[in-house]
This record gives sequence, structure tokens and C-alpha cells, in this order.
Amino acid sequence: MNILKVSLLLAAMTALFMAVGGLIGGGQGMLIAFGVAIATNAFAYWNSDKMLLRMYGAREIGRADAPQLFDMVARLAANAQIPMPKVYIVDNPQPNAFATGRDPEHAAVAIHTGLLDMLDEREIAGVMAHELAHVKNRDTLIMTVTATLAGAIGMLANFAFLFGGARDSEGRSNPILGILVMILAPIAATVVQLAISRSREYGADQGGAAFSRDPLALASALRKIENYAHQVPNPAAEANPATAHLFIINPLGGSGVDNLFATHPSTQNRVARLEQLAQAPGQSDDVPDEGPRRAAPTRRPGPWG
Repeated sequence: MNILKVSLLLAAMTALFMAVGGLIGGGQGMLIAFGVAIATNAFAYWNSDKMLLRMYGAREIGRADAPQLFDMVARLAANAQIPMPKVYIVDNPQPNAFATGRDPEHAAVAIHTGLLDMLDEREIAGVMAHELAHVKNRDTLIMTVTATLAGAIGMLANFAFLFGGARDSEGRSNPILGILVMILAPIAATVVQLAISRSREYGADQGGAAFSRDPLALASALRKIENYAHQVPNPAAEANPATAHLFIINPLGGSGVDNLFATHPSTQNRVARLEQLAQAPGQSDDVPDEGPRRAAPTRRPGPWG
């Protein structure tokens, strides 16, 4: 994880927010908008995890419900030196997983039944370790803040249009400048937000490889998930695209190419980095990578829940 890069991107997001506010005719409107943004951030800080889990119909499990999965998460959490998070299963055929929570003491990891059906035990451990790395790195909080700031920037940009346009250097209302701010500011905020998201994915891959001590298992899991994730619709994600960055693979339809508007780095790039980690001293690279499967098995009951 490049902490300096993320810090600079967050600073750029904040600067953009203040710049857009400064272009709106008067400091009072900026203060009001800033107050709304703070209130929205506070609400998201305390409630975003509950809202997300409810949005995707996640059900909490205990050890009695899925002992193998529960014990796996407990072992990986111990490796990561974080408290045991709550574990949820989402009844969804799309192979995917996500983490949420404001800090490691209030965290949850959720895994789709489609992923449990498709991956073997090593690969599932790799995915869970990736999600626990997000928890340890407090990525879910960072992404909540950036998403809220991006929304606040969009709100300020709309103010510029609705209230007569932005102001030029001489303090005069300029409708054309207002239209430009309304169009360009949200795009710039989205680019910064997604850049932060992609940086956090690389960091979670590295952390997950360390916690599971099996980088090739996570690499194999990413290949398999990528092959099927975009072929299986996820209506809840399509209805809430702002949550796409939280998943291990983009849950939305279409390709996940590595460009300015991608929520995730390309899977090819992520796999290449994991393969490099597997060659580093102390990493186990003697377990063969099975590669993608042709078809996912049918849903089965058992220790995975």
C-alpha cells in the first residue's frame, strides 16, 4: 500500500472540494455545504456497515453454522493481529466478497455463496485474507470518506449551476463557468476516488498474501472470480454502483480494465504482483495454481454454510 500516494489523493480531494466551494458565490453557501458533508460523513461513519450488509441481504453466521469458514477467518485474523470480525454470507450466485466497518474493532467480512461454491479451501482463505487486509488497513473507512467527499463535490457543483453559476476572479456570476464546474468537478472527484480505490486493492492483495502465506492461492482465486463475476448479474450492486469499489472484483457488468474510471486494478496486473510476491524469500510457491474452472459447481450445504 502506498500510504503517501493515498494521502496525496485525499489531500487533492479535499482541495478540490474547497476550490469548488470557493467558486460558488459566497462563503456562506460553502459553509452550509461543508456542514452537510460533515453530517453525511458522520452518519456514514456510524451506519455505513449496517446499511451495506442490509443492502446485500447478508446473514451473520457463527461457528455452529459454518465451522470451517468461521475457523478459517479466526485463524487469518490472528495472523493479521486484528480482532475477530463478524462473518456474513450473502446468498448470491456471483462469486465475490467484501469487507465493511469503521475500524478493526467494528468490522465484518461477507462472502457470496457463489464464491464458496467455486473456490477451493486455499483460494477461499486467500480471499478472506484479502478482505481482512482491508480491515487492518482501515480501507473501508477511507473509502467511505472519499465517497462522501465525492458526493459533496457533486452537490457543490450543482449549487454552482442552480444559484446562478460560479463566480469569476472579479466576483461576478458566470453561468458558463458554473456549467463547467458542474460537469468537470464531479468527474475529477470520481477519478481521484477511483485512484484511491485501486491503490487500496493492491495493498490488500499484498496484505492478504502475507496473512494467508499463500500468494498463489489468492492469484488463482482472482483469475476464477474474474472469469465468472461479470457473467453472473448482481442486481443489488447494479442498483448501488457506488458500493462497487468495496468488492474484491468489480461486481458490475462490463470489463474491469485498468483505466481512470475503473473501480479496481486489472486482474492481470494484480495476479502478476502476487506471482512476484510468491517468488520472494519466505513465501510458499510450491503449490500449483489450478487455473480457471470451466463451470461452477451447484450449491452444496456443509462447513462453508
